[in-house]
Amino acid sequence: MTANTPASRKAKGRRLQQAVRQDLVDRLGIDPGDILSTGMGQSGCDLYLSPAARERFPFAVECKAQERIALPEWWQQCTANAEKEGLTPLLLVKQSRKEPLAVLRWSDLLALLQQDHRWENLAEGLMGGEQP
Repeated sequence: MTANTPASRKAKGRRLQQAVRQDLVDRLGIDPGDILSTGMGQSGCDLYLSPAARERFPFAVECKAQERIALPEWWQQCTANAEKEGLTPLLLVKQSRKEPLAVLRWSDLLALLQQDHRWENLAEGLMGGEQP
């Protein structure tokens, strides 16, 4: 069943925003007061991050809970909002009864992997002639 009224569509989007917020609180240990889900229809990023939250999670999040995927439009909105905030754009797309997907620039993913020490150790091992 799809959301058919404007109110039900907004509620679906709000649930995704709140779920993402809760994941960041639970999994990254961000203080609940440092991350807020913004109001539906409000301009800017879907999650407000305090400076402390930005230290742990430097992403401008745009959440889209819709059946029709409009990736170019959504990505443009996401990158414009991220630029205003000085953050890395991160688009989250969720369709009914499906797992959310994250859209990130390739260069941003590579930068994240370079910061992850598990990848550094793998690269060092491979360069030393060891097999993974």
